[in-house]
Amino acid sequence: MLQVQDIDLFYGASQALRKISLNAVKGEVTCVLGRNGVGKTSLLRAIAGQQAVKAGSILWEDETLNGVPPHQRARRGIAFVPQGREIFPLLSVEENLRTGYAALPRGQRRVEAEIFELFPVLKEMLGRRGGDLSGGQQQQLAIARALVMRPRLLVLDEPTEGIQPSIIKDIERVIRLLASRGDMAIVLVEQYFDFARDLADSYAVMDRGEIVLSGRGDEMVEADVRRYIAV
Repeated sequence: MLQVQDIDLFYGASQALRKISLNAVKGEVTCVLGRNGVGKTSLLRAIAGQQAVKAGSILWEDETLNGVPPHQRARRGIAFVPQGREIFPLLSVEENLRTGYAALPRGQRRVEAEIFELFPVLKEMLGRRGGDLSGGQQQQLAIARALVMRPRLLVLDEPTEGIQPSIIKDIERVIRLLASRGDMAIVLVEQYFDFARDLADSYAVMDRGEIVLSGRGDEMVEADVRRYIAV
């Protein structure tokens, strides 16, 4: 389990997160919703170790992550797919996938065949540069690169942003499949309500750096959530 307990996070004098608590369980998808600028990405950056928390604690598999650098978190099974994908545009698809090796012991550094079962289009494009792929294909590549690390916690920041509907459905299918296996916890930040509603086992809604709604996915009240994500 991932346990985020009462964390505060600052950028200089500006407080981005206030007493945020969140749990994520293996075999489930935890969705974090909210408008732009309410602290969703800051929460994910705190989990991934890219931003230090001022107060509170983050525990993963009963060990504290406070003060643990991002590369060590990756070796503990935490993979982060950032907003905007951040693939390497001049590297080939295969080379992008192989960058996921950095968190693995030398004997495990290979791309499993399952990656191409989840994302068949990538197998057809192994030699193409990442920057030549469509936005949806780049998103699939970013998720696949994270899965190369064999994570036990997968953290995704707005995977549907700028993606065509057909690929959104493919990504939804993959996330649901990964969760159903029971050996991976998934934390998903999203603004697209329908996507989050269909995947969420549990959810949290953020506003102004705080969690204002939370609960089980099947208890989500659409009108209440949309009040905090409508522009």
